[in-house]
Amino acid sequence: MTGTGKKRAFHVCLVLVTLFTVYSARLVYLQVTRHEYFVERAAETHITKKSLYAPRGSIYDVNGEILAVSEPLKSVIADPSIIKDPQAMAEALSDLLEMPADEIRRKIESGRERNSKYVPLKHKVLEVTASKIAQRLSERRLRGILFEQTSRRVYPNGTMLSHVLGFLNREENGVQGVEMTMNHYLRGQHGYRYTERDRLGRELVAYRGEERPPRDGYNVRLTIDMALQAIVEEELDAAFREYRPEMATAIMMEPKTGRILAIANRPTFDPNFPGEGKGQEMKNAAIVNLVEPGSTFKIVTTVAALNDKVVDLDTIINCENGRFHFAGKVLRDHGHGPFPNLSVADVLIRSSNIGVAKLAMKMGEQRFYEYLRRFGFGERTGIALPGEIPGMLAPPHKWSKISISRIPMGQGVATTPLQMVAAMAAIANGGYLMLPQIVDSVIDNDGNTIVEYKPVVVRQVVDKEATDKVKIALRGVVSRRGTARGAAVEGFSVGGKTGTAQKANPNGGYYDHRYVTSFIGIMPVDDPAFVCMVLFDDAKVPESRNYGGVLAAPVFARIAQRAARHLNLKPDLVPESDNSAIQITQATR
Repeated sequence: MTGTGKKRAFHVCLVLVTLFTVYSARLVYLQVTRHEYFVERAAETHITKKSLYAPRGSIYDVNGEILAVSEPLKSVIADPSIIKDPQAMAEALSDLLEMPADEIRRKIESGRERNSKYVPLKHKVLEVTASKIAQRLSERRLRGILFEQTSRRVYPNGTMLSHVLGFLNREENGVQGVEMTMNHYLRGQHGYRYTERDRLGRELVAYRGEERPPRDGYNVRLTIDMALQAIVEEELDAAFREYRPEMATAIMMEPKTGRILAIANRPTFDPNFPGEGKGQEMKNAAIVNLVEPGSTFKIVTTVAALNDKVVDLDTIINCENGRFHFAGKVLRDHGHGPFPNLSVADVLIRSSNIGVAKLAMKMGEQRFYEYLRRFGFGERTGIALPGEIPGMLAPPHKWSKISISRIPMGQGVATTPLQMVAAMAAIANGGYLMLPQIVDSVIDNDGNTIVEYKPVVVRQVVDKEATDKVKIALRGVVSRRGTARGAAVEGFSVGGKTGTAQKANPNGGYYDHRYVTSFIGIMPVDDPAFVCMVLFDDAKVPESRNYGGVLAAPVFARIAQRAARHLNLKPDLVPESDNSAIQITQATR
């Protein structure tokens, strides 16, 4: 080879070496230096993270009846990068999605312009509709539509128990009721899986190890017995229509355990359509409405005085012939007097304002206040429902001169209906304040118990001797001599107390001719199966009828009679005579 040829060959080799060097360097740069970048780009193009839906848990009553359940639905999602003909796709989906074809096409094209691979077309589509869509697209060889699992919360009983159950927002989080307080158990945990698709959008084998399985929401069992709930709601509905109060509440509790058996408010709402509920309809009045309890509060005053041993049932109280001058004011016995002298038992039976005021005075302001606090007034009961308020009970140093004569009869103190039920339950069970419970347990889909809520004793407030004595007087309240004859239930011993309180004006003082009327009772008295309170706020009835013994007591009787049949309670009543006051005195000696 000549010198010229060698030189030419050298230059050719040099060029080739340079080219290979450049290409090799580029290859190293792409495969090593830019490796992570291109892997991510490839993943963005072919790999997607698929959500694995975890259905929300259901809510049941104590007997397993479904109260809230999630109905499975689908969300229809478009991937514009796979859809070749948006118009054809829109025409295929239009009738099944009940959407105009132009609207579907615009959504797909808008997503394509944004380089989006996730364009929701419609949420909460029935699964049968989703199946029809999949079948039609397969027949027409159209690709690019995905389905995501979702659900719709259904409350089969409509308005029944609505304030206890609550409802969900758009993010499927509980807003009120048990749906809110037990949301962390009900919600469950969604999972995910990474999947790869080919250029036609077909899903390939999932990445092994690149997934987290979903955990279904746990189920919640309540203490509510829906048979009793139906009884309470039916009777409350009938009274609400007849009396037309601003608000009505009924609560039934098992006194030995604190378990709520039934609870209802009027007005109410349908949790299937929470957006249609307005104002008062959405309020769980049993735990958020403040009312002056009136004469039902006399139960607490009386049992406190008996427990403090400042009086006994047969102690005679001077009731001043119906007019008691105290601290420059006159306290009267309205409607049930005037009385010259009454035994402590008859102070409760006849509902003497003067008599019960003198019981509190015998204890003194501080001691009386301590009993009220021990009964839970002025603090939340702790029930597992959102929004509960503590009520209003001022300490003695903030009382006026006449407070010691007014608070004992339920004036100048504000409670929730549930607080009064809890206090009455403590008297019914022998003196123990129980934590009101609405949730029985949390269980998984296999029926295994995750959490069990057992009865909780908050504290002992009075001793059994005192409660036994006051229950004798409570039976007298429901006798022919008492203020609650309408609460009597044939064959059963009933004890209870009426309440008629002037409705407080938020601007001060009290409204004329507007009342909060109530009755709270236990049955049977010696071994109570339940405590039940019925309360009406501002019933639209003639003033001559606007009393707890006239309005609320008969509603209690109807509820109690039907509840006794459901609970298979055995009649225990020994007929009382008109000499019940003598029998009470003899029984306590």
